[in-house]
Order: sequence, then C-alpha cells, then structure tokens
Amino acid sequence: MRKRELGGRLEVSELGLGCMGMSEFYGRADEAEAVTTIRRALELGVTLLDTADMYGPFTNEKLVGRAIAGRRDEVVLATKFGNERRPDGARVGINGRPEYVRAACDASLRRLGVEVIDLYYQHRVDPNTPVEDTWGAMHELVEAGKVRYLGISEAAPATIRRAHAVHPVTAVQTEWSLWTRDVEHNGVLDTCRALGIGFVPYSPLGRGFLTGTISGPDDLEPSDFRRMNPRFQGENLAGNLELVARVRAIAERKGITAGQLALAWVLAQGPDVVPIPGTKRVGYLEQNVAATGVELDPDDLRALDEAAPPGAALGDRYPDMSTINR
Repeated sequence: MRKRELGGRLEVSELGLGCMGMSEFYGRADEAEAVTTIRRALELGVTLLDTADMYGPFTNEKLVGRAIAGRRDEVVLATKFGNERRPDGARVGINGRPEYVRAACDASLRRLGVEVIDLYYQHRVDPNTPVEDTWGAMHELVEAGKVRYLGISEAAPATIRRAHAVHPVTAVQTEWSLWTRDVEHNGVLDTCRALGIGFVPYSPLGRGFLTGTISGPDDLEPSDFRRMNPRFQGENLAGNLELVARVRAIAERKGITAGQLALAWVLAQGPDVVPIPGTKRVGYLEQNVAATGVELDPDDLRALDEAAPPGAALGDRYPDMSTINR
C-alpha cells in the first residue's frame, strides 16, 4: 500500500477505511465480522481508520478501539464530533460550542481506549457558534496533547479559511465520487489546494450505488438509511441506474469491477486525495484495496467524464441538505 500526505504533514495509506456502516445506517451490524475487517485492513496496509462519536451512537468508536487494541502504532485514527446525539439515538443537533468540543474529545478518547486522536474533525459546522470559537477549543486540544491534527467536514470555502486561520487544517472531509462532484466546482477543492489542505472523500462509491449491485430500495434492509435517500427514489433512481450502467461498461472493458473503477477514479484526482470507502465485510474490503493497483490512462478518464459528468446524478445526496457546505 502506497502512502500519501494530508496537509503536507500527516502520512497515511492512500486508501483509508470508513467504519460507520459497521455499527449503524447500513442495515444489521455484525461486530465480529467488523473487527475481522478492520484487522484485515491493517494486514493489507490500510492505516487510516475513520469513525465518529455519533455512529451508533458511540458504539462505533468502542468497536474500533477493540479492533486496534495492541496495534495502536499501526493506525492513524480519525474521529469526529459535532453531530450531537443521545445514547438512545435521538438527535440533539449540531454543536460546536467550546465546552462541548472538550467534553466530546475526552469521551472519544475513553471509548477508543487511546491517549491521543491522530485526526480530529469538526463533523458539521454549528451555525450558532463562530467557527473561530470551535477551532479555538480544538487548538487547545492539540496544545494539551489530546489531538495531533485537525480537520473539518462538509464546510464551505469561507469557513475552511476561517478555521485555517485559527489552526492549520490538515484535512477536509466531504463526499466526492463519480456521482457527487460538487467539490470540483463549489470552491471547496480549490480552497484546499490553495491552502495545502489534504482532501478525504467519504462515500467514494456513492453509498455503494456505484458498485452496480443496487437496483433500488428493495435491495436494502428495512433499517438501511439509503432507503430514504432522494437518489434512490423514483425517477432519480432510474436516471442514476443509467449512470452506473455507463460506468460498469467501462469497468468491464478494463476487466475490473465498477466499484474498483470508481475508487481508481477518485485516487487519480491527485496525491492529496485519500478516499475512505466504507465496508463491514472482508470480501468487499479486499476488492476495494485492489483498486489501488488500477491505473487509469487519459482515455479512461475522458470516458468517465463523459459517463458521469458533474451534475449527472439526480437528486440531493441527503434528504436534508441544510447542514452541508456551511
């Protein structure tokens, strides 16, 4: 597994592992399989593991902590705060208040069973708390030795700049894939590159849709949150299936899976880009890791731009987009 640098300072594997679906959102959880998947990822050279306090809620950090016990030095551990939830799963809202930042970090450290978090993200921007106040508290966590590097997720260009003025932003995490190409045109990617900030695309497989294995909501478990996603509904679904068919045709010509092609495209977007595809099964993990060996030539990239140009996917990527690009 090759390495890449986030923000010119944090070395990670070129492909990370998103752990969210191991505990919530993507149907039934299997903790034993999840732990096996994380440990297999480490064997394959994946070092960047991504979680958040709200996944579960709270249980995903505990799961990751158990999986890496005794192997802490092999891991670049990323977690997030800001999507406040109660233990029963109820959503409280977005919280960026300094006192909450400090309490959330201490709680994450306990659940993960570690002394320091490598990369600590503000998960969503609190519209009621100046980002300077939130990042002032995050800077204090670095000074206290509880956190090594800082990141922010789904933030607007101006917000990224304001945060960066308080403390260097190492990584911005935002959705980016062949069916979500907003960052290429809304100033987020340009801002990151102007400031030397690494980019961590989540859902690089379009929440699994780009693998070509999902034909509609009926393919998903009743508890799967994608059943409510606008892109998986009605006319949007029909148009998006056509997009996936075009991507799959290119993949078949190259002798790889549609998912591997989609990951290879994200990896080809630059050495400052480190996607974190999520999976809870070893087989899918191994397929994803194999995508790091796929080389795309200019003709491949042109074909993919034609098959899945910016704006081609139909429907919003969340039922509620109010917390995005703040």
